[in-house]
Amino acid sequence: MLWATQSGALELRSEGGETRLSGRFPYGRETILRPAGQGGPELREVFAPRAFATGMENRNVYLLAGHDFAKPMASIGAGSLDVTDTADALVIEARIAPGIAGASYVADILAGIKSGLTVGLSPGFRVSPDPSAETIRRTGNAVLRTVNAAILEEISIVTRPAYPAAQIEARSWQAGGEPPDAGVMRHLARWRL
Repeated sequence: MLWATQSGALELRSEGGETRLSGRFPYGRETILRPAGQGGPELREVFAPRAFATGMENRNVYLLAGHDFAKPMASIGAGSLDVTDTADALVIEARIAPGIAGASYVADILAGIKSGLTVGLSPGFRVSPDPSAETIRRTGNAVLRTVNAAILEEISIVTRPAYPAAQIEARSWQAGGEPPDAGVMRHLARWRL
């Protein structure tokens, strides 16, 4: 599974004891994953519109703290996470129940969001097996990978996103997929040149 991160619009709201998080992972925004001269060519990546449209049906996608399946905050299977793939962005809406909001890692994430320190979203995904699921193009000393179709496993709240436009908003209202192996490869290790 791979991870990608962006800062965008992450919102936190609470009402009646339930906390709601909403966020967007925008499509079509290219990012530099590795600058040129740091062990090879510059690595760039961009997600095509509706990159996560296929493979979400009948999947239990999770909202996690920092890509850690031991730190779940919401899930589609539990009825506490809605994930919508639009032409512009992958959009999430999570409802954090009072019982899980009391967990220390959730309280830490929510405090980070409220303080503006933790505002990034990062989807954990696998590129679809279809050969057209990704395109890799080399131009000079740069390599651009376009992800056209990916299978979403989870989406995480992170402090330091790779994609500056993917964020979660935090406002207070007061009111099944398989986890990856412990040896999951980091995103940059996936590149094929």
